[in-house]
Amino acid sequence: MGGEETAGRSWPGEDVKPFTPGKAKEIVMSLQQPAVFCNMVGDWPALQWNAKYLSAMLDGKTIQFRLGLKTVDVVPQFETTCSYVKATLGEFLSWSCGQPSCLSGPFSCYEYSKYWAYADYKYIARIFEDKPEVFQDIRWSDFGFPGRSGKESTLWIGSEGANTPCHLDSYGCNLVLQVQGRKRWHLFPPGDTSFLYPTRIPYEESSIFSKVNVANPDLKHFPEFRNATAHVVTLSPGQVLLVPRHWWHYVESIDPITVSINSWIELDADHEARVEEAITRMLVCALKSAENPSDGDHWLNPTEVEATSHEINLQYLNKAVAVYFKCQKANVSEQPCSSSTGAEQRASASCKRKREVGCEPGGCRLPAHEFGFSTFKAEKLQKIPFGPHLIQVFPQSQETSSMGTVAVQSDGRDLLHENEGGHSAKLHCTGKQLVMSNDCETPAHRMDSDGSPDASQTALSTNDLLDCLVNPHVISLVARLLLERTRV
Repeated sequence: MGGEETAGRSWPGEDVKPFTPGKAKEIVMSLQQPAVFCNMVGDWPALQWNAKYLSAMLDGKTIQFRLGLKTVDVVPQFETTCSYVKATLGEFLSWSCGQPSCLSGPFSCYEYSKYWAYADYKYIARIFEDKPEVFQDIRWSDFGFPGRSGKESTLWIGSEGANTPCHLDSYGCNLVLQVQGRKRWHLFPPGDTSFLYPTRIPYEESSIFSKVNVANPDLKHFPEFRNATAHVVTLSPGQVLLVPRHWWHYVESIDPITVSINSWIELDADHEARVEEAITRMLVCALKSAENPSDGDHWLNPTEVEATSHEINLQYLNKAVAVYFKCQKANVSEQPCSSSTGAEQRASASCKRKREVGCEPGGCRLPAHEFGFSTFKAEKLQKIPFGPHLIQVFPQSQETSSMGTVAVQSDGRDLLHENEGGHSAKLHCTGKQLVMSNDCETPAHRMDSDGSPDASQTALSTNDLLDCLVNPHVISLVARLLLERTRV
């Protein structure tokens, strides 16, 4: 981001958006690097959805919070290592303010100075099912997606330090509206995948996690991370971040209370990705279910209700393949894929959390036209209208600390460069803290003093095999071979 540009400035005719819905959609569907939209949501009622306002709207309804430690370890705080409580937003706000009333509430076991709390992945269609009128407070139609509202969106409410482990989403691209507080995003391009040590343990459909804690990387065990290129940006209220397809991201709340709303935008490339995810599910479930149960090996993410059977996984794979070919045929004949049957729509609905009950047929629609990224060329980037209303997120310079940021000022007068020295139903966990398997935390190969593998310590685990077997590059190749076999 260059200092000569400004973001968020007031312009004559505030009711006029800097981009038409058609132009905004063109940018979203073609841009292959993160960028921040400014001055696009000033009239959205959702901008008043701060935590206090939402607490009044929920009127005492409880939601689940994930709690993690504020201490920064070299091991990522995966969701399987967190604790979980159900609480009202009022109780969350009291806890975050240090009020005495929280001493006997659901947060009583978690000292605010030591823990953060995150109500994440809350589908608005579900938590406000009795208030459907609020869906219209969110107007993704301004970005060229008519009919998309809060019903196809997800709510995130966190305290300072709340974060998501570094991961990439298998499906779609992502639009994120910041409502309250600021969040710092650490983004890495798809080409950095091998540098981020991808893993499918813990397993969750549609999320590929990184073994690296990008906020405090262990370069001894993950030396290739040095080659990764971070794009770091601080998102402020009223701004919308575009996270392109397959960009890795680690997100952290840096203010006392943060509220965000996002929506995952479906892409035609999701049809093949869904086949890849079906193959991955089949392999992970087969191998992990065959192991002797281990009290410490919580390999299923809390978002996955159970390890599905081989028969169910095979059915899922066949449905994904059938939808892929149906949409290929529809694209060739220039017919929208959305004409598929209800069962096929359910099989291919591209919510990030694929098995979420909140993803109703018709609510998650397939794209009517093809917006492939394979033909994107450098000259197209030059045609993107970067400027005061669309801020490019540049790679972090080599000189900048791994925790440095580029912030887009909400008032838009200038761009501030920071360097502080150093992102079906769910399984509802109890408040007990879960412990990761040692397989995920320690290297499989220990070295003798001469640097050679210690023969007595070289036992490979199932997770080691899976990291190779379901590596994104391997699964992509397997999916294409399988589709070629099916085509014949």
